[in-house]
Amino acid sequence: MKTHAIIPIFIPHAGCPHDCVFCNQKAITARTEIPTVDDAEDTILRHLATIRKNPDIRTVEIAFYGGSFTAIPLEQQASWLALAQKYKQEGLVDKIHLSTRPDCITQPVLEQLAAYGADIIELGVQSFDGEVLRRAARGHDAAVVFRAAEMIRQYGFQLGIQLMTGLPGDSYEKCIQSAEQTIRVAPEIARIYPTVIIRDTALFHMYEAGQYQPPDLMETVRTVKDMYRKLTGAGIQVIRVGLKSTDLIRNGDGTVVGGYHPAFRQLVESEIAREDLETQLAGETEGEVRFRAHPASFSNMIGHRKKNRIYFKEHYPGLNIRYQQDPAIPPGAYHVAWLTEQGEV
Repeated sequence: MKTHAIIPIFIPHAGCPHDCVFCNQKAITARTEIPTVDDAEDTILRHLATIRKNPDIRTVEIAFYGGSFTAIPLEQQASWLALAQKYKQEGLVDKIHLSTRPDCITQPVLEQLAAYGADIIELGVQSFDGEVLRRAARGHDAAVVFRAAEMIRQYGFQLGIQLMTGLPGDSYEKCIQSAEQTIRVAPEIARIYPTVIIRDTALFHMYEAGQYQPPDLMETVRTVKDMYRKLTGAGIQVIRVGLKSTDLIRNGDGTVVGGYHPAFRQLVESEIAREDLETQLAGETEGEVRFRAHPASFSNMIGHRKKNRIYFKEHYPGLNIRYQQDPAIPPGAYHVAWLTEQGEV
């Protein structure tokens, strides 16, 4: 049941002072022009008309995505923020959310964001490794992230951190270290994006020239899985794993070369489910057993395209397994119960 709605205002590449090797904002957002305030208001009204029809929605956000919002001139920021604040003051929107670069956080910027009632600032960090940042042409080092995060905290905003995996010079170890550094920063929310090779980017040309080879899908799943475990284990909510599916960002249409899967988050969460269930089996290979999960996590327990069901059937042929939903189990947790003559254990 969906209880949270986001009204996205896409501002493609606006204000961003760098062209990172992986970035083609025009392809990602399918937009070539910066929206006017009137355009943004049309978007808000269109989404609100739909949101009002869903009585389960409890919180609504206006979110500025697609560029480096705080790198835009302050006056232009103010025009969009004033629009968002109007709907927040009218009680139609609960939060104002934006994403930006860590090197575009300044005191004047934060003072203005506070004045217009902004709530959440996400920093596109991508990696905490110096070599990865340099090869990705990010234009800043990891120290900037810590300074920006501290300033954001001082103004009372909710903090988000966005990470990427598989960039040039990256490795499993560096990704895990980035997750650990993120825990040091202590954001409330995080996103993990595997690198996607998009046409008309520097990364695409590196790939064509044989200078860059992305990690394969299952290697990426394993890396992101371990990052996800670390972040969620530290109490950080991972609100997105992988790029959202759009008409442009999908395999086979000539835009994406590699690195994208439409069900990437489920691949990751299915791996977590399989590991947790197998750990609880503790090497037992015979008997009657029940695998249980919250209804919201049941599909992850089964696995993408029944991958987990197939795995356990092949690797544990002596087990008679039944898969069951149990609302009493927390979402994201998985429980194994053995059937004995005395009942379940």
